[in-house]
Amino acid sequence: MQHPSAHLTRCFAITLAALAPWLAQAACSKVMNTPMAPTGLGVTTDGETISGIYPEILRSNQSKETCMFALSAVPRARLELLFETGKADILIPATKTTRRDELGNFVPLSYSRATLISLNNERPAIQTVQGLLEARDIKVALVRGYDYGPAYQTLVAELTRQERLVWQSSPIDVARLLKSGSVQATVIAPTILAGTITEDERVRDLADKLRFEALDELPWVGNGAYISKAVSDADRQELLDFFDRVAKSGAVWKGFQQYYAPHVLKFGLKPR
Repeated sequence: MQHPSAHLTRCFAITLAALAPWLAQAACSKVMNTPMAPTGLGVTTDGETISGIYPEILRSNQSKETCMFALSAVPRARLELLFETGKADILIPATKTTRRDELGNFVPLSYSRATLISLNNERPAIQTVQGLLEARDIKVALVRGYDYGPAYQTLVAELTRQERLVWQSSPIDVARLLKSGSVQATVIAPTILAGTITEDERVRDLADKLRFEALDELPWVGNGAYISKAVSDADRQELLDFFDRVAKSGAVWKGFQQYYAPHVLKFGLKPR
């Protein structure tokens, strides 16, 4: 059976190839440093090999006539640090937050939200952050470096105070803890966890057991690309135009529709 990311890369590259001439319009003055972390099927890594929806969007449109991107694989927490210190020119994919707005210019490519995700069980539904905080028997694993806004940060602080929070470095680590029963839930974008599970045979059997619950305080937010303010004004404008054209092409949404089940997208992603 062919590995999902290999199939994704080949098929999605064909779609993007048709869009490339339209997207290619201007040149940046330098190669853009673009470190990336595993993000479901959006970004997959195998050692130094980087695949997925977002890498293929960048690769399919880089040439001497367009902006070039140097991709590298890093853990999520390090990716955030590189962007904060101006060493990463591009942060993709990323949700829009106040903190990141201070560091770069954002272009939404889609809209996403984090949800409470657990394995199917008989417990009563949880619909709010407060409801989760009151469910003291639920231990929660989160990915270090992820940020879904003020309500999420409030949740993090209170779970830490209650000693119910387990930090992990990647979504696959969270999936393993869910499978082992060491934690009972996570709060993350559904596409990230569902895609991660698809990619790893050790946790693939969880795919049809995931329970998604939207929390009222965690809204839909822009999901896309940040362009560092450390980039020159001219290059920043070219990149803003580039990603705006990508958004209008619908390439991101089409890629996710092709590789994710409808119920995952229903809870976690919608087009710009």
